[in-house]
Amino acid sequence: MANKGVLEGIRVLDFGRYIAGPYCGTLLAEFGADVIRIEKLTGGEDRLQAPITETGDGGLFMQMNRNKRGMTLNPMKPEGQDVVRKLVATADVVIANLPPQTLKAMNLDYESLKAVKPDIILVHPTAYGEGGPYSERVGFDGVGQVMSGAVYMTSEGDGERPYRAQAPWVDFTTALHCAFGVLLALRQRDATGTGQIVSGALLASALTVSNGMLIEQAVININRVPTGNRGQTAAPVDIFRTKDGWILAQVIGQPLYERWAKLMGEEKWLTDERFSNDIKRGENGEVISARMQVWCDDYTTNEALDVLGKAMIPAGPVLKPQQALDDPHVNAMNFFEHLDFPGMAKAAPVMKAPVYLSQTPERSAIGRRCLGSIPTQFSMSWAMAPTRSRRCGKSVSFSAGRWMRAPESST
Repeated sequence: MANKGVLEGIRVLDFGRYIAGPYCGTLLAEFGADVIRIEKLTGGEDRLQAPITETGDGGLFMQMNRNKRGMTLNPMKPEGQDVVRKLVATADVVIANLPPQTLKAMNLDYESLKAVKPDIILVHPTAYGEGGPYSERVGFDGVGQVMSGAVYMTSEGDGERPYRAQAPWVDFTTALHCAFGVLLALRQRDATGTGQIVSGALLASALTVSNGMLIEQAVININRVPTGNRGQTAAPVDIFRTKDGWILAQVIGQPLYERWAKLMGEEKWLTDERFSNDIKRGENGEVISARMQVWCDDYTTNEALDVLGKAMIPAGPVLKPQQALDDPHVNAMNFFEHLDFPGMAKAAPVMKAPVYLSQTPERSAIGRRCLGSIPTQFSMSWAMAPTRSRRCGKSVSFSAGRWMRAPESST
């Protein structure tokens, strides 16, 4: 029998969009929660990011909405709000990374939810958090990146040509913390019978990841100047060119440095005052990186990684997206689950939750839904299923891993 997950019996209504809200729901669904994605009748904007299907559904949507059921409605109309109230009455958690004024208009603010279900838990990630001068502003992942100091520190020179990371690490960090907050709130509800608001903020998440750097700045006023890929608190920490590509090496701590120096044939550097500890090595990182680059010049990427691996020095290749998909270790570990979706040329490699429980693992993903698909029991109870999906050409429901036609509706 398939594992149902440790969160079986928890129902989550996911009104979220893009990543910070939806991925919180994805993590809960991965471990057994009944998560229902609710989007507007024309479909959420996040459906169409980086389209990969004939109908325009995107890769981000595939990742965010596995193991979720789905429905469309207009919560701004009385009929839609009636459905929302009925859903909330059956739910444990509501996720909505929407502006406060939008929550109020949709009756998804905490007071409105609590009036329907007193022990409800509202998850409300925002861009900046509530209570500050920027609280009314909206923002995406990149705003957190640039305001945390991280983007400046990966620029060239004194803030020249700053680079934003393409991977939305701020969004995902916010979703992870919100999912953690949901588990704490459920634990508290079990003990007291009361719900609460679980808040998160993109800027707070970014500052959390950058906090060590910010503490250093606050305490000793160091005013570091960016050095691109080269680290500043240890060395060598940098990206190096090989005969056929690039690798990253990270040598942090005295034991690793001693192994690296011997591998380079630079035993004399072990008594060189310039390199006597991590901080001094970081201060003289340009010299150390130059030496490492000379060594890398003689090797292909695989050769360099083989030698460094045998010396127990952390290193990895700089991979293109296709190379990451083809990597033998990635495939041997079965990190991805390959899932089908209507209109997609081939199965999508969707990452499982990257946390592994030995006794209660995540459940296998059961795919995703076309726009307008809806769990059968909802369409029967509240007659909200559209007669034809706007993207798939039919109403569908997903159950037990199979696609099937949903009941016709007169509304």
